[in-house]
Amino acid sequence: MADPRIIDIQLDQRTILWRNADVEQERRIAIFDLLEDNHFAPQRVHADGYAGPYKVVLRVEDGRLVIEINRKDDTPLEAIILGLGRFRRPIREYFAICDSYYQAISNASPQQIETVDMARRAIHNDAAEMLKERLEGKIEVDFDTARRLFTLICVLHIKG
Repeated sequence: MADPRIIDIQLDQRTILWRNADVEQERRIAIFDLLEDNHFAPQRVHADGYAGPYKVVLRVEDGRLVIEINRKDDTPLEAIILGLGRFRRPIREYFAICDSYYQAISNASPQQIETVDMARRAIHNDAAEMLKERLEGKIEVDFDTARRLFTLICVLHIKG
């Protein structure tokens, strides 16, 4: 019986050089929310018909995102590799708007905070749609899963 969801997700810690408290909180929330509710269905049919649940490891290698997909028992199934060139700008924009958001929280009016947060969500949503498109034919994900995966991809790009 198919169970197309992620039950465990890890980030390759060798890829991440530094995280501040805000980023660590975003990472924790993204992972918690992802594990609570996600749709993740690799499109390759496996000989034995395995269709989830999955354990996933994300890493960046040579400018590419590697999504290692494993069975529930940790047996490897496949690795999906995506070029990250198209994501450079959205990642850079997301980092910039997040910095503005965290600064606004400490010294801006509620209206200013809401304006920055709306811009942050718009960038995040656009990037999630782009990720869904890039995964098309490889992994079927819903919008919320794509948003959370994009957050984790951003965490992998922090270079200190």
